[in-house]
Amino acid sequence: MEFQHTACLGGGVIGASWAALFLASGRSVALFDPDPEVERKVRSYIDTAWPAMTELGLTRNGAPDAITFHTSAASAVEGAAFVQENVPERLPIKHATFAQIEPALAPDAIVASSASGLTLSQMQPGWTDPSRFVLGHPFNPPHLIPLVEVLGNEQTEDGVVAAAQRFYKAVGKTTIRVQKEVPGHVANRLQAAIWREAVSLIMSGVASVEDVDKAVWAGPGLRWAAMGPTMLFNLGAGEGGLQAFCDHFTETFNGWWDDLGQVHLTDEVTQTLVQGVKSEAGGMSTAELAQTRDALIVAMQKSMSGLR
Repeated sequence: MEFQHTACLGGGVIGASWAALFLASGRSVALFDPDPEVERKVRSYIDTAWPAMTELGLTRNGAPDAITFHTSAASAVEGAAFVQENVPERLPIKHATFAQIEPALAPDAIVASSASGLTLSQMQPGWTDPSRFVLGHPFNPPHLIPLVEVLGNEQTEDGVVAAAQRFYKAVGKTTIRVQKEVPGHVANRLQAAIWREAVSLIMSGVASVEDVDKAVWAGPGLRWAAMGPTMLFNLGAGEGGLQAFCDHFTETFNGWWDDLGQVHLTDEVTQTLVQGVKSEAGGMSTAELAQTRDALIVAMQKSMSGLR
C-alpha cells in the first residue's frame, strides 16, 4: 500500500475526522495535539465515525486502533509518508509547527495543510524547503464529505500535487486541483457567495432563516449534489444546451446579479441568524443535529455509490 503510515497534526474536529478516514483505509496514524485529553477525544470521535464509514464501505481494510499519540509534532511525523496538518489557522503556529517537523520528515514525505483561510504562499515561509508541502483542504467532516482541494505552486516539486491527489483518491476522496491561489480557495468562495445572498434575503425580510435554509436543501441543493451549477444549466435548456440557456436567460441573470445583496456580519446580523437557527433547530441539541446531518450525508452517498 502506498503511503501506508500517515500522521495527523492537530486532533480537533478536522484532525480527528482525517485520522478516522486514514485508519478506515487500512493505514496507520500517528497523531499529535498538545491537549492532554486528545487521546480520549480522538478515540471517541473515531468510535462515533466508524459506523457511518462502515455503511459507506470505507472500513473493509481498516483497524480503528492502528493509531498512536505523540507528545511532539516532530515525533509524530517520523516515518510518515503522508502528513495532514490541522493546527490552528494562525500563521505563527503554522510556521512554528513546520519548523519543528521539517528536520524529522522522511525525504519523500508529503505534507498537506487543511487550511481554509490561509493561502499556500502565506504558509510556505515556515519551511526551509517547501517543495513537498501542498494545500489539501477538506470539507467538514472529512470522513464523510468527499471533496479535497489540492494546490501547489512554483515552489512545489513536480509530481507532488499528483501524488497527493493519488493518496486522497486511495482513501476515498474526490479532489479538484486549484490552479490559481485565491483566498478561500474554490468551494469556500462558492459557499460564501450563497450564504451572503441567504443572509441578505433574511435581513431584507424576504424569508426566515428556516425558509431560506429550506429553499436550499429542498431545491437546488438536491441538484447540486448530483452535478454542478453550470452542467445543470446546460441540461436545463434541453438539446440546445448551455448556449441556448444563456441566450434565453442572459438578461434575467444579469438583472439578478445586479440586485444581489451586499451584507456584512454585524452584531445585529449575527443575532438575527443565531435566533433563526435556534428556532429552526426546534429544541434539538448540537449532537442530535450533527447525527441527523451525518445520517443524511451517508444516505445520499450510498444512493450515489457506483453512479459516478
